[in-house]
Amino acid sequence: MTPTSPAASAIDVAVVEDDAACRIALVAALNAAPDMRLLWAPATRAEALAALGDRMAQAPDVLLVDLGLPDGSGLDVIAAARTRWPGVAPMVSTIFGDEEHVLAAIEAGAMGYLLKDATPEAVIGEVRSLHAGGSPINPLVARKLLLHAQRGGAPAADVAEAIEAAAGDELPSLSARELEVLRLVSRGHTLAEVAQALVVSPHTARTFVRRIYAKLQVKSRDEAVRVAAHQGLLDGR
Repeated sequence: MTPTSPAASAIDVAVVEDDAACRIALVAALNAAPDMRLLWAPATRAEALAALGDRMAQAPDVLLVDLGLPDGSGLDVIAAARTRWPGVAPMVSTIFGDEEHVLAAIEAGAMGYLLKDATPEAVIGEVRSLHAGGSPINPLVARKLLLHAQRGGAPAADVAEAIEAAAGDELPSLSARELEVLRLVSRGHTLAEVAQALVVSPHTARTFVRRIYAKLQVKSRDEAVRVAAHQGLLDGR
């Protein structure tokens, strides 16, 4: 199910999707994308959890998960993946757009939320966006989250981040994962060591560093550490 000649810096993606037609279309789109590499694509919760439990399994950069699996909820897969690989970026692709499912997915660790009205090509674009630091979210879902907040709800930090991303706003602050990377870098860790600590690919670690530099408006490790220290971002490191 993997491309014949994946690029060395490809985005590693895993898919959990029970609908055969949807899974086949996604697999085909992933395999056709020159910057993607499909790791595995199980159809059930049990198969996905088995893949996660494989000690030899490679951590994906992005995990695309359907919530309505035939033998349980995709939320369990997201939670298990985040427990084993804290650096993985899960994204939901589902027919469920109600507030309960959305909030539950974000609490489980989802960083993006798509509805199944998107084409496979559009999903590939959202995978790239998520991997680059965005939080792709369906506009209708974003509206429900905003209404939830206006009613006095207390969405998690990731919910607020997703809403901002959906509105097209740039985030001036560093995410929790970016702060973790920055603190590792400030201690002198190499990119390879950062990748190992976060259980992500070196390509993903490099992407984090580039995003940190862009947000801090710096061009080197020394500048980043100096600016971060000035802003108090390294307190308690």
